[in-house]
Amino acid sequence: MGFSLLEGKGLFARKNLKKGETIFEEKPLVSAQFSWNELYKYLACEYCLKSLETSENMVRRLTNNAEITLPYPECCDQDVTQFVNCPQCQIPYCSTECLDLALSQYHQVLCKGQSQEDEAHPLNRLLETWRSFHYPPETTSIMLIAKMIAMVKQAQDKGNIISLFSGFVKATLNEQEHIAHKLLGKQFQVQREVLRQQLRETLFEEAVQEWFTPEGFNSLLALIGTNGQGIGSSSFSHWVKNTEKLCLGDAEKKQLDELITQLYDQLDEVSGEFLDCEGSALYLLQSSCNHSCSPNAEVTFPNGNHTLAMVALQDISPEEEITISYLSCCDLTRSRHSRQKILKENYLFTCTCEKCLSEADDASVTSEEDIDSDEMDEEDTM
Repeated sequence: MGFSLLEGKGLFARKNLKKGETIFEEKPLVSAQFSWNELYKYLACEYCLKSLETSENMVRRLTNNAEITLPYPECCDQDVTQFVNCPQCQIPYCSTECLDLALSQYHQVLCKGQSQEDEAHPLNRLLETWRSFHYPPETTSIMLIAKMIAMVKQAQDKGNIISLFSGFVKATLNEQEHIAHKLLGKQFQVQREVLRQQLRETLFEEAVQEWFTPEGFNSLLALIGTNGQGIGSSSFSHWVKNTEKLCLGDAEKKQLDELITQLYDQLDEVSGEFLDCEGSALYLLQSSCNHSCSPNAEVTFPNGNHTLAMVALQDISPEEEITISYLSCCDLTRSRHSRQKILKENYLFTCTCEKCLSEADDASVTSEEDIDSDEMDEEDTM
């Protein structure tokens, strides 16, 4: 093992790690697709979030062009013959294995049976309430909390699963710096209370009864908000990656590159940044990694599902801390002021990484783009 976990400090290398090396792989305790993402027909395995569209069908839907035909169909690694549905509610899974895992962990509690499309079903009402004030771009899902509760309900050893979840940071407020998580803003107080009541009426579990109190529910929201790792899966992007392995002549390679560029241009025009099946998950190891605006490692999803791989971005020496970015690639390029604002609202800390310290004397806002983005961030959306 090339790393060690130090309580309250993060993840540190035990040996030399080379740039591009996979430091570890990890499956989450729980994952869930974003609610708007699912509503807009981004079809994904309910358990592992793998895209369930062929690469050709996905690019056709996202470009709104049913005439597109992708060459090299062998580069599409979707085996639709393995896809299955829950026999009761018809929710899709990429394999029998994922269906069995879902049933054994939480789906017996959450299965809606014949009421999957019934708007009056308590879980559908819960999702509708969530969507009514948590608009795209999404950052987490109320279904993470629902699955956590269902996992406790179905667990033979309830204490063990509860202890795993209790290991995540769930502070609602950084009291020292007087920073509150953005999900807990006063403008969302009424909606949060409606969500809490709906969750209590639908999934109350005595073993975690504190989760259903106002304080406990706020802690759960902070937990999924500060610890949730975003996931994106795309059968089309996997097709693109697989085409890179083809042995092609120069002319064929040039033609393929031009096609891929054209397709991405069309995707950007029609669907913008919403290209993937998106969701979030809770990972024990990943959640222990601290943030840096100049990280030495990154989170990847090489299998096109919720299995995470931590990859070194540069050589890492023994005893050196392994850091990742909590920000998107786009947000990393923004000013120190804007990065700090996002980190405070979402993760309750003021970043003191080397990059932030070196930019401490920079202007509060450095570009019109940052000003526009900050104004959008201040709108009353979760």
